[in-house]
Amino acid sequence: MNMMKKSILAAGLVALGVPALAGEVKQLPKPVITGGMPLMQAIDQRQSGRFYDKDKAVDDQTLSEILWVAWGANSHGKRTIATARNLQNMGLYVLTKEGTWMYDGQKNTLEKVNDKNLIPLCATQDFVNDAPVHLIFTAKDDAWGRCHVGSAYQNVYLYATSKGLATVIRGLIDTDALTRELGLKGEERAILHQTVGWPSKEK
Repeated sequence: MNMMKKSILAAGLVALGVPALAGEVKQLPKPVITGGMPLMQAIDQRQSGRFYDKDKAVDDQTLSEILWVAWGANSHGKRTIATARNLQNMGLYVLTKEGTWMYDGQKNTLEKVNDKNLIPLCATQDFVNDAPVHLIFTAKDDAWGRCHVGSAYQNVYLYATSKGLATVIRGLIDTDALTRELGLKGEERAILHQTVGWPSKEK
């Protein structure tokens, strides 16, 4: 089955409420890379947000742009963040209640890793369960890997500020269990978790 047919099949299964199978691919909308809040203003207004509207989902267009700013490919074919020695050895995953997806920034796709709900491995604080988007950043657990992840999650912060979203980066996760469930190999590990969603009016 070619990539296009796999993407169509995955989309159809989701629309029917049937979980996509591991290995199925979902094509994301092309990110809109114009407009938004001026950079200096976004830096000034950036803050962590832990209160989410649990009844308001994040649409695929917005999700595509969240993932793109973190680890996508820009108009020059380069990553949206710099990596030391151009290693590009970071990974980005999306956790949902229906399963786990790996982001391919070069193709702007999500590939189903498994049908497991891994969010409980991150939910050491109650607000986590209210967030509609859960990102897991992976890398070698060394100085360079953590630098790369830091660049990625800061881009998500700036995008969230510009878009009116709330977000917070978190280290309170079951790193060993996530590393195992994501099927990470070698020295790659789950490093950090970032929740993203529309802010709740109640605090």
